[in-house]
Amino acid sequence: MEYYDHLETPIGRLALVANAQGALVRVQLALTVRPQPDTRVLRHAPDHLAAIHAQFSEWFNGHRIEFELPLAAPGTSFQQAVWSALREIGYGRTASYAEIARRIGRPQAVRAVGAANGANPLPIVVPCHRVIGANGSLTGYAGGLEAKRWLLRHEADHAPAISASSVS
Repeated sequence: MEYYDHLETPIGRLALVANAQGALVRVQLALTVRPQPDTRVLRHAPDHLAAIHAQFSEWFNGHRIEFELPLAAPGTSFQQAVWSALREIGYGRTASYAEIARRIGRPQAVRAVGAANGANPLPIVVPCHRVIGANGSLTGYAGGLEAKRWLLRHEADHAPAISASSVS
């Protein structure tokens, strides 16, 4: 059994899905959220996802730059390596698919990196929106390019304020 809750955000409604242990397993962006979740598999449980919901709210309000959540997204070892590299892209920064391929020691696997990026079940937490084309262009995003623009702009707007306020 998995548990879900919704969160209204500037990029649309998100569905946050966690396992019985409270680890985040999936974030569905507005364009991919089913209108009615299958209640045979998912149970609406806002209390079960309260900590996850709170961290997402803080992130969207510009008060958080990193998530501190248990994650349990299924994926191949290659996908896990790519997703780990995505989490190393700093808040407010971007990287190309080729850079990610080099970071994981597979410089020829640019297309496979793109596929793993597209299969990321934890957008925003595993920041696939920070990956751009080698020429600096925005490339596809499950939530749509307008959502990707918003996410990158949001991070650019909040990165300096958060960094300055977190320095003691």
